[in-house]
Amino acid sequence: MSRDRPTRRTVLRTGAGAVLAGLAGCTGGDADTDSTPTSDPGAGSPGAADTSDADPPETDSGETETEADADGGAYTVTMAPVGEITFESVPETWVANNGSWADMGVALGLEPPKGVWLTSRYHTHYYDGIDGVSADTSGMVDLYQGGVDTELFYELDADVHVIDPTFLMNRFDGWEEDDVAEVATGVGPFVGNSIFSRGYGWHEDYRYYTLYEAFEKLAAVFDRRDRYEAFASLHDEFQARVADVIPPADERPEVAILWPDPVDAPESFSPYLIDEGTSFKQWRDLGVVDALAETDVKDFHSTRGSIDYETLLQVDPDVVLLRGEEAKTEREFEDTVLSHMRDHDVASELTAVENGAVYRGGPLYQGPITNLVLTERAAGQVYGVEEELFDRDRVSAIVAGQS
Repeated sequence: MSRDRPTRRTVLRTGAGAVLAGLAGCTGGDADTDSTPTSDPGAGSPGAADTSDADPPETDSGETETEADADGGAYTVTMAPVGEITFESVPETWVANNGSWADMGVALGLEPPKGVWLTSRYHTHYYDGIDGVSADTSGMVDLYQGGVDTELFYELDADVHVIDPTFLMNRFDGWEEDDVAEVATGVGPFVGNSIFSRGYGWHEDYRYYTLYEAFEKLAAVFDRRDRYEAFASLHDEFQARVADVIPPADERPEVAILWPDPVDAPESFSPYLIDEGTSFKQWRDLGVVDALAETDVKDFHSTRGSIDYETLLQVDPDVVLLRGEEAKTEREFEDTVLSHMRDHDVASELTAVENGAVYRGGPLYQGPITNLVLTERAAGQVYGVEEELFDRDRVSAIVAGQS
């Protein structure tokens, strides 16, 4: 592909120096190349190319942004780790790191991103119960194809890349600073944060954002703060309703969140201890008791280890939540995974299996809409809540810009 064109098509502008200055101190040391991609490589999964998410420190002092002028003038958005990015006009096309950001785009009423890390990890069926809300992934490109090629970014030719470039430089044997600078100046700027995980060595001294802090930043990028504010208000009300259905601490079941291997008929599991990442937001908000937290079992991110049924039986959690199962319906999950565990010599002895309390444990990525759906589902799984906890019609109205 020819690169004989202006450094940017006057839509938006960022300098390589600004990008690299913003990334100073965020790279190097831990390339994290220990993963050999499986048939479904992706963030956070065992043997894959990516991760999970969290409630970070207070907003950095001086971290501000100005929205676009009414006449379409330039504006600035600041997000760690890249720093300050100036937009000469509102972006129209974009690339997202994962389903967390893609879902934020749906909430803001944007066109879908041209690409995400893995389209298979962006579970759009969560929108099925919300009239007027959907996302078409048929035209999306997988950014990760055994690696991430800079040429793909030229082909996609997006106005902005909602991807933390330190993720590209550290998560696998991938990009260098020169690659980031080349794409930022030759195609479009990077603005994003690895909100989904805190488990890697390159995360030291890393400034994280909560789900809604990140959502607010994306709203600033696309100058759609009205929808963000409407969702933030809805979320506050939702949190109050969630708090009302949480039982007393001594009545809450102990849960274990695991990644099964293989996913249809598991024989071992990668343990996920509940942390501050956004992929655990529903479990934190529901105040569930982590059955693994007070054991010798170490989190997958720190050891890349796994446990077998014998170890799990020693813990014997009340509820087992399995990740990597979101492509299955509830019935499909029961007919494959739960059926296998019921027939297994050791697994069948687990309290959770005996009681049928083995469920899909939620995806690695979630945004404002999917978080509502997943939290409501989780409340039913662990606490038996049957009522709807959020207003679907109101979500539809916000997405349509009618809030």
